Formats: sequence, C-alpha cells, structure tokens
Amino acid sequence: MTQTTAITPYGSLNNADGNNDLLDTLLAKGPKNDAALARALEVAPPVISKIRHGRLPIGASLLIRMHEVFDVSIRELKRIARAEVPA
Repeated sequence: MTQTTAITPYGSLNNADGNNDLLDTLLAKGPKNDAALARALEVAPPVISKIRHGRLPIGASLLIRMHEVFDVSIRELKRIARAEVPA
C-alpha cells in the first residue's frame, strides 16, 4: 500500500510523509532543529509542527521561501514532497 500525494486546488503539497522528507532534507542543509528551520523560513514554529503532523499543507509561498533560503529548485522540492512512501 502506498500513500499518494493530494494536491489542493491552490497547488499546495499535502502529503505528511513526503512533507516530513522535505523538512528533513532542509534540516540537513544547516538548521539544527525545527525551531531553527522555522526561524530560517521566517514562519512561526507551530507552522512547521503542523506540516510535520499532516495538519497543514505546504503552500506556494512557503515553497518559494524554501527555494530562496536553501537554494533548492522548486522542481526538486516538489519531487521530494511528492515521493510515494511504502506503507
């Protein structure tokens, strides 16, 4: 069984496992923890927590911010977040 990615009508990424992979990839680029990642992205720490727990999708503006701060292409960020995860 695999988990598929849901794309909301506004283009946000809503795949908890894929979003965790994406956040972990960004953490590997420097920030020590989710709080430091939130500071780097200039969002409140609960935003990162809600994304990790699948309660909030990654929206277009946050995806662009990830691209700007960590110099990772939008295409690569989407590829990481959309990866299907085996059950």
